[in-house]
Amino acid sequence: MNDSDLRPGEVAVPPPQGFDASLHFIGVIRTPWQQRRDCPRRGSADGPDCRIELDPRWQQALQGLEIPSRVQVLYWMHQSRRDLVLQVPASRGQPLGSFALRSPVRPNPIASSVVELVGIAGCTLTVRGLDCIDGTPLLDLKPEHGLAKG
Repeated sequence: MNDSDLRPGEVAVPPPQGFDASLHFIGVIRTPWQQRRDCPRRGSADGPDCRIELDPRWQQALQGLEIPSRVQVLYWMHQSRRDLVLQVPASRGQPLGSFALRSPVRPNPIASSVVELVGIAGCTLTVRGLDCIDGTPLLDLKPEHGLAKG
C-alpha cells in the first residue's frame, strides 16, 4: 500500500514477513457494488438480493440449511489495506486504533455479516443483507443460531 493514501494522523506498520495459517476460499460473493465506497456501511435485510456462489465441491455442506433463515457469512476483504494501526474515520476526524473500528482495514481483513437466506439453487445461495464488493472471496457459512434443523 502507498503511504500517500494515509489521512493526517494515520499510522501504518510493515506487515509480517510470513504467514501463520492458510485459507481456502470456498466461493465468491456477487453484489451490485463495484467499489468499496458504493457498499452500504452495514447490510440490511431489505437490501438488494445478492448471490453467494459456492464452489461445487462444497454443495453437500449446504444440507440442512433452511429457507428462510439467517446465516453468518465470513468473507475476505481482498482489496483492503492490512498495515494501518491508527485510522482516521472520515466521520470522526480523530485517530482510532484499528481494533476499535469496524473498518475493513485490519491485519486480517475478515468480515462477517448475518444475512437473510432467501433461496438455494444448486451451489448458489440468494441472500439479503451483505455489504461487500462484487467478487469478494467467501471463507465460510454458519447458521446464525446453533445447528440447522434436520
